Amino acid sequence: MASLFRRTPWFGRLMHLYWRFARAMTLGVRGMVLDGEGRVFLIKHSYVDGWHMPGGGVEAGETLVKALKRELAEEGSIELTGEPALHGVYYHPAYSRRDHVALYVVRDFRQTGTPVPDREIVEHGFFPVNALPPDTTRGTRARIAEVLDGVRATEVW
Repeated sequence: MASLFRRTPWFGRLMHLYWRFARAMTLGVRGMVLDGEGRVFLIKHSYVDGWHMPGGGVEAGETLVKALKRELAEEGSIELTGEPALHGVYYHPAYSRRDHVALYVVRDFRQTGTPVPDREIVEHGFFPVNALPPDTTRGTRARIAEVLDGVRATEVW
């Protein structure tokens, strides 16, 4: 039953509203998944504009890496085969003044199948970093530049 609710278009918006008022701080993870050809895996949500790195909220009792593994499997059929590298933790005020995101760089992985678009993730794919989709978010572009081009990291997503 819970998975049915997660697939409805309004669920993500409702949960962001709930988290805004119910939690002292929200913590999320994102994975910059880079394949052997230097491409980055991006997703497009049904409830927010633009292309993003896969990720989501860290649940109670869950470690950051466990949350990352869960989100990568759910959103990209991606399974870690090595240890992800923590790149940084960012303040992410887009939804709340209490939101923070940990970014991991993932180079050792395998894709266990072709991800199927659903009500949450409507598009996905690996993209060359010099040919990202035009509506890739500013924060996503900034994190890619930090990791791959040595641009100085900021504290704000």
